[in-house]
Amino acid sequence: MAEPAIRLRNVHLTLGSGRSAVHVLKGVGLTVERGESVGIVGPSGSGKSTLLMVLAGLERADEGLVEIAGQPLTGLSEDQLAAFRGRSVGIVFQSFHLIPNMTALENVAVPLELAGHPDAFGRAARELAAVGLAERVTHYPGELSGGEQQRVALARALAPEPAILIADEPTGNLDAETGRQIADLLFGEQRRRQMTLVLVTHDTGLAARCDREIAVRSGVIHDDAPVVAPAPASATGAAEGASL
Repeated sequence: MAEPAIRLRNVHLTLGSGRSAVHVLKGVGLTVERGESVGIVGPSGSGKSTLLMVLAGLERADEGLVEIAGQPLTGLSEDQLAAFRGRSVGIVFQSFHLIPNMTALENVAVPLELAGHPDAFGRAARELAAVGLAERVTHYPGELSGGEQQRVALARALAPEPAILIADEPTGNLDAETGRQIADLLFGEQRRRQMTLVLVTHDTGLAARCDREIAVRSGVIHDDAPVVAPAPASATGAAEGASL
């Protein structure tokens, strides 16, 4: 049997120190299979975004097992973590995090160049085309709409062909229609590339598009269940409804 994409066991994390210390994650356990999509929901301050940062190796757990794409993260140096993320984890943030004085093409290509990709600009151009921005490669972030900036960010995350895609409120800064387009693109690329997708969202409709929905409250997973699509109305039920 293949190793899961994500495996957490008894993960604890405290942020801050002294009187300002906050025990954010409290014994979290989670397994996500390869190719699965998982939506993480919960109130502000529940620990869901911190959990995402632990999965990405951007926060170090104080205790417990964190294994991503078969790689235990405990004990890796910062350089090793950065190299691991560059190979295996793509990240999309709510606020895009594009470099303002670089074009769309450069924003996608430069991380590939730094990772030693032999055709960084060619790959970047192909990824921008895949997200519908073939005609915008020479534009700077300030010349792009919010939806276009998020497409650049998605292309950047997808370019290394990561095993895992992590998205933190990917539609949070977008209007409803643009957000729907980005969500369609996100899930479409996840299925096409057979990646594992983990996203944090306040949007219950977005979470419902995932295979599983996980509810986090006060640093603990309170619910973890498959998303069940509503059953189609039967012909009899529809006929009865029409006669009322």
